Amino acid sequence: MNNELDVQPAEQVISAEPSPPAVGGVAVTAVGRVLDIFEAFQKVQKPLSLTDLAELTSIPKSSCHAIVATLISRGYLYSLSRPRALYPTRRFFDIASDIHAHDPFVEHVMPMLERLRDASRETVILGKRQGDAVIYLQVVEGPHSIRYSAKPGQFKPLHSSSIGKALMGSLKEAELRTQLAARELTPVTSATITDHEALVTDILESRRRGYFVTRGENVPDVWAVSAFLNVQSETLAVAIAGPRHRMENNVVECAQLLLATCSFISRQWARS
Repeated sequence: MNNELDVQPAEQVISAEPSPPAVGGVAVTAVGRVLDIFEAFQKVQKPLSLTDLAELTSIPKSSCHAIVATLISRGYLYSLSRPRALYPTRRFFDIASDIHAHDPFVEHVMPMLERLRDASRETVILGKRQGDAVIYLQVVEGPHSIRYSAKPGQFKPLHSSSIGKALMGSLKEAELRTQLAARELTPVTSATITDHEALVTDILESRRRGYFVTRGENVPDVWAVSAFLNVQSETLAVAIAGPRHRMENNVVECAQLLLATCSFISRQWARS
């Protein structure tokens, strides 16, 4: 996560940078390079030459050429003659849109997440555990000009994120202690809980209360409230996140909205 305010035209967002993949994942270089190429286009938002792509992605030019040739032949990139450059077609977008439209979780809960955003007026996040980290499945950003901002697909630490605490809170105490004992609780901010027993106590007390809170533990000056729910044998978590100056006095109110939403989602899923 970014520890600063990102200033954009007409708004300020407390933003999150892409985080490393979950610990224990297997990195495949060729796949990573293809994704790096598309992310390079996303970053610069203009056509790029082969040399530009190789430099931006740190891919050897010969390897970059081979990947680009394959993407062109499959219809994912097209070439321009003046300037001599490349740019993605809509093919990748259309495939991703079709896949996303049939997501087994997001498609069902998106209306409820939007209503929760409207009621809380803060950013709402849906996430689940992926290996030893949290992955954001959906982010519905709040309407304020200063707000917490993140992107679906980003990974967050279990021990410092609100959703991570909620997901760990879904475990039985013995399993929670076993899992935490094997983890290094790396500080993400000065407020991150790095003592194992203190974190266990925080999670157990939060579970009894019914919701979980982070107070600047993952991003400075960002507070978040979360709760977990079980749907179709999967454990998910929903969080409301925003800057401290708005969240600090509204934690209980946000928690009530959150718990009502999670209960509604669970009931709706049980009937579907």
